[in-house]
Amino acid sequence: MRPIGLAFVGASLLLAVSCGPGKFSQQATKAQQVAGVFRYPIPTTPTTMDPHTVQDGDTIDALQQVYEGLVGWSTESRPTGYLAEKWEASPDGKTYTFHLKKATFHNGRAVTADDVKWSFERSANPKLASPISDAYLSDIVGFSEKFAGKAQDVAGVKVVDPQTVSITIKAPNRAFLGKLTYLCAAVLPKECFDMDKPVSDPAKMIGCGPFKVKSYLKDQLLVLEANADYHDGAPKLKTIERPILGDAVTRLNKFKQGEIDLVQLERQDLDAINKDSALRQQLHFYPRPSIFYVGMNQLMYAPFKDKRVRQAFAMAINKERICNELLGGANTMANSIVPPGVPGGDRKDAKSFKYDPDAARALLAQAGHAKGAGLPALTLTFRENRPDIKIVAEAVAQDIKNNLGVDVKLQSMEWLAYLTKFNAKQQTFYHMRWAADYADAENFLSHMLATWGPENKLGYDNPVFDQLCKQADSIADIDQSLPVYAQAEDVVLQDAVWVPIYFQRDAELISERVKGLRECIFGHLPHTTTTVE
Repeated sequence: MRPIGLAFVGASLLLAVSCGPGKFSQQATKAQQVAGVFRYPIPTTPTTMDPHTVQDGDTIDALQQVYEGLVGWSTESRPTGYLAEKWEASPDGKTYTFHLKKATFHNGRAVTADDVKWSFERSANPKLASPISDAYLSDIVGFSEKFAGKAQDVAGVKVVDPQTVSITIKAPNRAFLGKLTYLCAAVLPKECFDMDKPVSDPAKMIGCGPFKVKSYLKDQLLVLEANADYHDGAPKLKTIERPILGDAVTRLNKFKQGEIDLVQLERQDLDAINKDSALRQQLHFYPRPSIFYVGMNQLMYAPFKDKRVRQAFAMAINKERICNELLGGANTMANSIVPPGVPGGDRKDAKSFKYDPDAARALLAQAGHAKGAGLPALTLTFRENRPDIKIVAEAVAQDIKNNLGVDVKLQSMEWLAYLTKFNAKQQTFYHMRWAADYADAENFLSHMLATWGPENKLGYDNPVFDQLCKQADSIADIDQSLPVYAQAEDVVLQDAVWVPIYFQRDAELISERVKGLRECIFGHLPHTTTTVE
């Protein structure tokens, strides 16, 4: 369990290695407001300190301040140069040549093309066993071969000269630069990182991003300080403080007391905030290209292999009630998989199942399980310390019980434990979110649900869906790919592998003292221009 009402004290960690940014001293967070100090909580302990193994959004938001790769997102939600000053693609669209900016790591050493090469080799290292790198970087020639232990190096990444690196991919891919923004492509100094093991010492969290790690006290507080030597100019903030606060009520109260400057809200908070004239002025909404869904794992629960059982579950869940009554309309009900903000997303004609308890009962009976007869015990798992998620999970379990006669137990799980089980394909009936890594339907369909998809954790296998995804993935023009993706999406919706519940819309309280936040559709960008007055 996470501690609640934490005392804001930092770790007393002294650097004795050349990899450190220095000034790793005791840090105390003052309750009073301090200019230049940006304070906003993390709802769970960071799952990792290593950019090559991170896979969850909360941790990514913290680590993206410290690490960066060749490219990242712009405020127009397009890939833009971070460590890369510029790049050009070969006429066949398969080789990208990146020219590096003059940049230094936090330990003062210059970033070179050798560091880029070494970092891709590490990300592909099978001993590191990154849960995400092959998912995003498998387009690169030789990456998957090394990841599988069948090659000594990543053949497609070559050092041209100290400031130039080339990356060759297997085939032209319109989404490649978007995939390259993921932190598994972060550039690291090899003297500070083990090739075979994720970094676990906060003093060795050395990147070349706009902020350095100043201190970290596990389960309590992460403190970052501005990197004065950042290649795009020093950030305007002095420090960022990330208290780890698992309880939503505690997070909101600390905002009201002026102890934090930004907080993401749960549905339960919105009514009271809208009635408070001062807080209402600080309320901001951000539609995100993300979907919350319920997944049914055929690998763990034999009845889910029968499409009729899955379809019955889909028709038994009253999504309209969940979204509009229980969650108060804070999010948009999802009747498709690809969300708004992604080309082809939120199709109004998508062939998803509507709420129909009578048809659900009839279909379950047809499958041989009238009133739940013969179905093994079933548990719905979900992430702990997120009230909105708990509301959805409880409603889903109630609907399945009331409409199908199937008892569904509920189990909340600590986030890292949940992800570990999910990665092992052992989550049986589960509530989950998927957020876009790049604005392409491929990221939600092929990536998530094709037989080769790295995020297919539930045993879905439909040759028709696979063929449509392959066809759409190979089309260079994204607009021309959309009708084919729409066909694929309808296939998977009718197969009822997922029950889409809602598309994400973040509600955040942001102090009026905070200025200069940079946004893209995926979330807040690194805080290079943020100020706190």
